[in-house]
Amino acid sequence: MGVFEQSIFIRANATTVERCICDRTLMHQWLNPALRCEPMGETWSTDLNSQTRFIIQVPLLQPSLISTVVERRPGLVVWAFTGFFSGQDRWECIPTDAGTHLVNRFEFEIPNPLVAFGFNQFAAGWTKQDMEAQLQRLKQVAERMG
Repeated sequence: MGVFEQSIFIRANATTVERCICDRTLMHQWLNPALRCEPMGETWSTDLNSQTRFIIQVPLLQPSLISTVVERRPGLVVWAFTGFFSGQDRWECIPTDAGTHLVNRFEFEIPNPLVAFGFNQFAAGWTKQDMEAQLQRLKQVAERMG
């Protein structure tokens, strides 16, 4: 199992940070532009058991992951996903006196050995860097909001 965990301090309250994670419009301000999120139902939701399709916009392929919210409480959203990866993406907002400590933990398995080899050779380092960049962008969005 692969695990990437990143954290960042954000000078905004946990409610604001959580809104940046859960609001689809705000999410697209910090999410990698190569990713597109679409609701699986009629409307976007991060309620328990809601489903989302994350599409990687790669020419010709556009692989996607189906994500289901498997754990939800104030300050916490955990998406479980299946597709060419399987695993979980956990976002936790930990309030502090000066703002919010945000922790993002991405745990995954790649069932196809060929895809796993390609990921490990070419995309693992990029994915970790991209997660760090996303957190920086999310921090900017949340701190602008206040």
